[in-house]
Amino acid sequence: MTFLNVLSFGDQGVYNIVNNLGSLVARFVFLPIEESFYVYFSKVLERGKTVRNQRKEEMAAASEVLASLLKLVTLIGLVIVTFGYAYSQLALDIYGGSLLSGGSGPVLLRFYCLYVLLLAVNGVTECFTFASMSNEEVDGFNYIMLGLSLSFLCLSYYMTTWLGRVGFILANCFNMGLRIAHSLRYIRRYYTGSPHQPLAGLLPSPAVICVLAVSAAITRYSEVT
Repeated sequence: MTFLNVLSFGDQGVYNIVNNLGSLVARFVFLPIEESFYVYFSKVLERGKTVRNQRKEEMAAASEVLASLLKLVTLIGLVIVTFGYAYSQLALDIYGGSLLSGGSGPVLLRFYCLYVLLLAVNGVTECFTFASMSNEEVDGFNYIMLGLSLSFLCLSYYMTTWLGRVGFILANCFNMGLRIAHSLRYIRRYYTGSPHQPLAGLLPSPAVICVLAVSAAITRYSEVT
């Protein structure tokens, strides 16, 4: 943002504050999960081998763990989105007073909550992907990451010019969504021909969706009143 000069220093300051607050959960909750289970998957799975060539017991355990992890981080991320939408203004008011809560800070934090959800899912899917890929596949993935980084720079420039600070967060969300899509495609292909379906952990149950929807409505009403 500073190099391209698309935002003023004041706008960059507000964004940095929101970024630091929003990334606390990613750093203290999601990052330890990602690091710990990357080690687990690396020990359980043999790199470069298909599902049929893996040990059945360990393959089943890895699939169950992956599904549980995806369900856990998705649930945490959805809770953050649900309550973060209504309480972003309150959080910024407590943190920095009306200077932060009275401007565009709450809107930025609301969009950042969505970005945190994508960060959570991406962390788990990529830790499995990197732990199970062969060295050649990892090299290929690094080239894909380079392409995504270049596209992110272009997208962030245009979206920030168009939408301001919110555009930078949306560009991050779009970039993270592409990374998730690539990892999901790899995991789905990896489990082809197997009875295991770990990606089902991404789909919350109808009861969870109903509870989150009611919570969102109640907290939104609470914020307004």
